[in-house]
Amino acid sequence: MKKFALIAILLTIALQAMALSTATLADSAYNKENYREAIDLYNKSLADDGLSSTLFYNLGNAYYRNGNLGKAVLSYERALRINPANADARQNLDFVRSQIQDRPEDDTAFFVKMHNGLVASMSPDAWAWTAFAIFVLLAGAAALYIFSRNIALRKTGFFGGIVLLCAFAYFICVAADAASTAGSHDDAVVIAPSTQLTSAPRAARAASDKVVTIHEGTKVEVIDSVATPDDPVSPRWYNVKINNGTKAWLRASDVERI
Repeated sequence: MKKFALIAILLTIALQAMALSTATLADSAYNKENYREAIDLYNKSLADDGLSSTLFYNLGNAYYRNGNLGKAVLSYERALRINPANADARQNLDFVRSQIQDRPEDDTAFFVKMHNGLVASMSPDAWAWTAFAIFVLLAGAAALYIFSRNIALRKTGFFGGIVLLCAFAYFICVAADAASTAGSHDDAVVIAPSTQLTSAPRAARAASDKVVTIHEGTKVEVIDSVATPDDPVSPRWYNVKINNGTKAWLRASDVERI
């Protein structure tokens, strides 16, 4: 039994060393400006050693240097899904997005945008702990109101408790939204140089078919999909939403889900 345990430990160490070696080789290739090789090595490291925010961030940098804006956006988004506190990935994502050609205008309402930004700023676990900390303060405020004989302190406990109760309820919602976003695969990024949005799940056939072109790196939300095995253009189409209201169809092969 001891031999098997020792072999298992040695195999684990060897696998970790191989993964570290692959990531190190990827860093070396990137520093030598061999971006295509770095991309292959970072992907291999992710496949062998599991998902990592740092590796996705480095992969995004390699994709950007290689001229693949869509894949760069996709990698940065994945890095932030794993670790929302990865400031470098967020900064680079914003920079790459600023270079997207004809980027759709963000028409999301201000408060919705602010809420979404807050949700994305920390992990679901971090928001859950934040809500728990507020609950502890809420319990303290309730105790202050119930047990204190000082009128001023009781008022502080009462009104402070109301504020904390509202904050607790909101941060529970934030934690739930963060968990939902982290586990969702509804968002996708355009990885083709450009793709066309159509009013039906097929290529435009007439002038009456509404066609809008969006470019590499644009983020969309996948609402529905339909298989079209007899379609020579694409065997599957996605119904997507861009920003707050625009809905249309595009070829599934032109995007990749986050």
